[in-house]
Amino acid sequence: MPSERMLMRGSHAVGEAAVRAGCRYYFGYPITPQNELPEYLAARMLEVGGTFVQAESEVAAINMVLGAAAAGGRAMTSSSSPGIALKQEGISYLCGQELPAVIINMMRGGPGLGNIAPSTADYFQVTRGGGNGDYHTPVLAPAGSQELAELTFAAFDLADKYRTPVMIAGDGLLGQVMEPVVFPDPIDLKILPRKDYILDGCAGREPRAIYSLFLGDQGELYNHNLKLQEKYGRIIAAEVRFEDYLTDDAEVIVVAYGTASRIARAAVDEVRKAGLKIGLFRPITLWPFPIKHLRGLADKGSKIAVFELSLGQMVEDVILSVLDRAGIFFYGIPGGLIPTPEELEDFMRSALAGDGKVGRRIEL
Repeated sequence: MPSERMLMRGSHAVGEAAVRAGCRYYFGYPITPQNELPEYLAARMLEVGGTFVQAESEVAAINMVLGAAAAGGRAMTSSSSPGIALKQEGISYLCGQELPAVIINMMRGGPGLGNIAPSTADYFQVTRGGGNGDYHTPVLAPAGSQELAELTFAAFDLADKYRTPVMIAGDGLLGQVMEPVVFPDPIDLKILPRKDYILDGCAGREPRAIYSLFLGDQGELYNHNLKLQEKYGRIIAAEVRFEDYLTDDAEVIVVAYGTASRIARAAVDEVRKAGLKIGLFRPITLWPFPIKHLRGLADKGSKIAVFELSLGQMVEDVILSVLDRAGIFFYGIPGGLIPTPEELEDFMRSALAGDGKVGRRIEL
C-alpha cells in the first residue's frame, strides 16, 4: 500500500522518491536553488546504506555518476542551470556508453550565473543537449511535488529500460514549494532486472565488459550511432506523455509545462467561468515532445497560445508540431519573474481575439 501523505518541499520529495526507487549513489555539487536535495540525501543515504559524495565540481560529479552506472548501480546527480551546463560532456558520454542515470535540473534565471529565481530558460539545454554528438535524453517535466515524486520513479525505470540518462526539468519554485505527497512503496532492489553489460569483474579472467568511446575502426562509430538512433525511435514511439485539460471544445489551447502550466490552469479555470472556450495542453515529456497529439488539436481548428517562463524556446517545438495548421501566439516572461493568472488571462483573451496585443503572434 502507498505511504501516508507527507508534507514536503519539492526537492526533498525528489530525494525521498529516489531512495524509494532504488537509488543508492548520489554525486553532486552545491548550487542554489537545488541545495535542499543534496542536503536531504546527505542524511537519507546513510540510513539506507547508500553512497553520498559532495564532489569537488559538477564535472567530477557527473563522471562519478558514470562510474556508478557502469558498475550497475542506480545513480543520480542534481544541479541547476549553469551547473547542468558543466555536466554536458559527461551526459554525452553516458549517452554514448548507453549507461542509465537520472539527472535533476532545478532551473534558475539566466543566461550565465543569472539569479536564483525560478525560470524555464533551460529548455534548449535539456532537450537539445549541450554536449557533442547525435544523442538525446528523455526529459520529464513535472508540475508539482506529487508529480516530482512519481516522475522520479519513472525516470529510474526509463533509464534502466533504455540504458540512457533521463533528465527531470524542474525549477526553483517547484523545488522550494511545500505540498502533500504520497510516495509509492520502496522497491525491492533484489527484483530489479539483471544488467548483463556492467563492469563487475572477470569471468574466467576474461573481461565481461569494456567501455570505450574511441570507435576508430572502419564504420564502427557509424554503426553505433545508428544503433542509438534506433533506440531513440523506440522511445519516441512508446514514451510520449502529456495532459489535456478542457481541450475538447477549446477555441484556444494554451501550451505550457511545469510551473507555467499551473499558472495557466488557474487562468483557464477563471476564463471558463466567463464562458470563454479555452483549454490547456501540458507536455510532460519535453523530449520526446508530443508532436502528434498537439498537431491533432491544431487540426480541429483551435488557436495555439504558448506560455513559457522564458523568452521563447518550447515555442519552436510547438511551431514544428503545428506549422500552418493554426494561428500561434506566444507570451514569455524572462529573468525568474512569475506572472499572475490575471496577466495570463489577458494573453488568452488576446489570442482568442487574434489581435496579438498581449505577447505576439508567430508569423510563419
